[in-house]
Amino acid sequence: MADPSGAAGSSGTAGSSGAAGAPESTGFAARKGSGHRLGPVALVVAGGLSVQFGSAVAVLLMPRAGALGVVTLRLVLAALVLLLVCRPKVRGYSRADWGTVVAFGTAMAGMNILFYQAADRIPLGAAVTLEVLGPLILSVVASRRLVNLLWAGLALGGVVLLGGGGLDRLDPVGAGFALAAGVMWATYIVFSARTGRRFPQADGLALAMAFGAVLSLPLGIAEAGDKLLVPSTIALGLGVALMSSVLPYTLELLALRRLPAPTFAILMSLEPAIAAAAGFLVLHQGLSLTDALAIALVIAASMGAVRTQVRGNRTRDVAS
Repeated sequence: MADPSGAAGSSGTAGSSGAAGAPESTGFAARKGSGHRLGPVALVVAGGLSVQFGSAVAVLLMPRAGALGVVTLRLVLAALVLLLVCRPKVRGYSRADWGTVVAFGTAMAGMNILFYQAADRIPLGAAVTLEVLGPLILSVVASRRLVNLLWAGLALGGVVLLGGGGLDRLDPVGAGFALAAGVMWATYIVFSARTGRRFPQADGLALAMAFGAVLSLPLGIAEAGDKLLVPSTIALGLGVALMSSVLPYTLELLALRRLPAPTFAILMSLEPAIAAAAGFLVLHQGLSLTDALAIALVIAASMGAVRTQVRGNRTRDVAS
């Protein structure tokens, strides 16, 4: 999900899964008519479908390699693809640049590790709904507008509904992992935008992905061992890497060059619904009316927070 608050920087942001921002995105898109926005909107939606259905495939892979093994396969294989495609330079960067990449890669690894631990225990739609609270809280805190307390309360109501009154209906450990993944997602958003400003193209993303892969490798080996080397497991892992990392990041990079970041953030707010659909279609995870209402409340809260921030920015621009 992109930074709904814009706090990560006006140059652009990254997606739930996160691509580096494009400096010209907002200005370029503002000069285009609505007809020109259909293309980038389609790219963002396609990216969301790809990442969430990739997550569903990852859940199917977990019995073979475990949650940590799947994370390792995803990050390592995605890093290899991105490094081969981008061929990023490693010279000419400052210590601060490398510090940003390390922080970005650490947040990326942490977010994936925690999220897959959650997806291994609770339905995919519920996991993404709880995870999206991280970016939502970031938006509320960064905006410092009282109206955003309304959106925070709406999201909280959705979470209470999702847990049947107290999260006891969900596995509490899985719910905790999802909430922790949300914290890492918010961190990921901030450092994704900073990386996009410091590195050209997707070079910073490729380097951060490689660092995240290195962090996850010992954990994956400890859990899965030589199961990671089974050809069929590697093939499925490559599919997850392409669907959940490489393809959506590329689509989001293209979209952000022609789409305002706030619009991008609103589209990213739909990911809990996409995840619920992927869980139903691929994993046959049922969705009750209460669950659907809970997910709808969180989506509405995310969209409301984004729109409130956009109006606040426009008001400040007019006043200045």
